[in-house]
Amino acid sequence: MRHRHRHHRRHQLRRTATIAAALVAATVGLTACGSESGKDKPKEPFAGMSGTEIVDKAVEATKGATSLRLVGDIDDDETGRMKMDLALDTSGKCAGTMATADEGSFDLIIPGNGTVYMKYDEKFLRAQSKGEPADQTAAAVEMLADRWSKTKASGADAKDIAGMCDLDDLLAEFEGEINSNARRGATTELDGTPAIRIDAHDAEEKYTIYVATEGKPYLLKIIDAEAKKTGPGPEHITFSKYDKPVKTTPPAGKVIDLDKLGG
Repeated sequence: MRHRHRHHRRHQLRRTATIAAALVAATVGLTACGSESGKDKPKEPFAGMSGTEIVDKAVEATKGATSLRLVGDIDDDETGRMKMDLALDTSGKCAGTMATADEGSFDLIIPGNGTVYMKYDEKFLRAQSKGEPADQTAAAVEMLADRWSKTKASGADAKDIAGMCDLDDLLAEFEGEINSNARRGATTELDGTPAIRIDAHDAEEKYTIYVATEGKPYLLKIIDAEAKKTGPGPEHITFSKYDKPVKTTPPAGKVIDLDKLGG
C-alpha cells in the first residue's frame, strides 16, 4: 500500500509538472502573438493622414521652430543658381555663406544688434561692379576682398541681405507647391533621422519631401525631383539643427565701416 501510494504521488507530480509546462508554453505563445499584433507593434507614422496633411503639418512645425540651419542649392530669378548655408533664428540672428556660380560668394553675420557684417570674395565684388570704371573696381577689390565689413541693418542693402534669412519668405516660395497633389511614400532614414517620404507635384514641377517621423514633424529636405540632364541638377534645401543656438559672434580684428566710407 505504501509503495503504491508513493508511486501514485510521483505520477501526480509528473502530471502536474507536465500541465504546468504546457500552461507556461501556452502563455508564452500568447504573449508572443500579442506582441506581434497588439500594443507592442510599432505605430505607423502619421496614421490616417494624407500626404498633403503631413506636408501642411511639417510646414507649420518648421515655421514654429526657434532656429534652424538651411543648406540649399536653388535657382534665383536675379542671380541664377545659388548655394546657401545659413543658420538663423526667429530673433533676427543669422550667419553663413551664399554663393553663385557666376557672381562669386559672400559670408554674412547678423547678430541682431543693428549691424550686418559681410565678407565678399573678389569675384562677387567684380560682378557687383560691372559697368563701373576699372580703377574704381580695382579699388573696391583691393579694399574689401576677403575682409570683413559692416553696415547698419536699417540700410537698404542690409535689408536685402537680411531678407535672405527670412524663413517665412523662403517657405512661402515652396508652400503652395509642395503640398499640391502630395502622396505619402515609404518610411526611411535621412542622414540618420527617421523620416517619411512625400511625393508631390504641381502643373510644372515634381517634388520629393522628407518629414521627420520622431519628435516634432519638421521638414528635413525638399528636392525638386525634375532633375536636369545638363547643368547643376535638381534644386534642394536641407533643414537641420532645429532649435539650436545660432552662433553670431561679430568678427574679430579690423572691420571696415561701409557707412563711414559712404559718408
